[in-house]
Amino acid sequence: MPIKQIHRIKTISEFHKLRGLSNPEHPLISLVDYRQISHSPENNQVSWIQDFYTIGLKRNVCGKFRYGQQEYDFDEGLMSFIAPGQVFSVELLDSEESVQPSGWLLLIHPDFLWNTSLAKGIKQYEFFGYAVNESLFLSEKEETVIVGIMQNIQQEYHANIDKFSQGIIISQIELLLNYADRFYNRQFITRKIANHKILDRLEKLLTDYFDNDDLIEKGLPTVQDISDKLNVSSNYLSSLLKTLTGQSTQQHIHNKLVGKAKEKLSTTELSVSEIAYALGFEHPQSFSKLFKNKTKLSPLAFRQSFN
Repeated sequence: MPIKQIHRIKTISEFHKLRGLSNPEHPLISLVDYRQISHSPENNQVSWIQDFYTIGLKRNVCGKFRYGQQEYDFDEGLMSFIAPGQVFSVELLDSEESVQPSGWLLLIHPDFLWNTSLAKGIKQYEFFGYAVNESLFLSEKEETVIVGIMQNIQQEYHANIDKFSQGIIISQIELLLNYADRFYNRQFITRKIANHKILDRLEKLLTDYFDNDDLIEKGLPTVQDISDKLNVSSNYLSSLLKTLTGQSTQQHIHNKLVGKAKEKLSTTELSVSEIAYALGFEHPQSFSKLFKNKTKLSPLAFRQSFN
C-alpha cells in the first residue's frame, strides 16, 4: 500500500479555497454546506492534517475514511469529530446511485476558544480522539437537534459581531458537544446485543489468558492487548465497559486476576511469590499490593481465612 502524501491545512480560509468555496464570513469559525464542497480524485492519495476542529454531519457519502492508523466506520455513520493536528484520509468511491452527498461541516479554529470555558473543556470529549472508530448514528429527531444548533451558530456569526457573539457561539458549541456526548452514550446502550457479545468475548478471553501456564513468559495482559484481540480500540472498549458494567477494562483485568489468585491461594500450596510469578508479576510486592487493594486482605491473610 503506497504511503500517502500529507497535506496540512492551517486555516479555515485555506480550507475554503482548497474546496472551491467562497471566503468564510468569519476567519475562525465556519459552517459549510457539504453539497458545495468540490472533491478531486487526486485527493484520494492524500492524508490530511487540519489545524482546526471539524465536526461533520454527512449523508449519502460513498467512501472510506481512515483516522490515525485505523479505518473509521463511516459507511452508515452520520457524525464524525476530528481534532487539530490529527491525520485522516478520505477515499471517495464511485457510486452508481444518483443520490447527492449532503450535510454540514462545522469548522472551529482553536483561537476562537481562547479565554473561554471550552479552551480546555473541549478535550474532555472522547469522541475527538483517535481511539473512536465509529461514527455517531442519529435518529431523525436527533439530527434535527444537531442541525438546528449548527444553524444557530451560523446565524450568530452571520449577524453583526458584537461583544456577546463569541459567548453565544461558545454556548451553542458546548450544547452541540453535550448532545453528541448524550447520543454516543445512547448508541452504546441501544447496541446492547452486540455490546454484550463483546463482554462475553472479553470474559472468555481473560479466562483463557489466566488459565494458561505461560504467564511467566507473557506477563500480565495490557488494555491494548485485550482491545486488539477484540478488534476494538482501547478507549472504545473502556467506554463500553463503563456504560455496561461501571468498570474500566483495567478493572476487569484486575478482577479476573484476583479471582485466579484467590483460587490458587485456597486450593494450592504455592507460596505467595510463586503465585505472583505464575500470574505474570515481575515483583511479588506488586501482586500483594494489588490483591490487598482489591480484597482489603493480604494474600497470606486471605489464605489463613480458610484454615
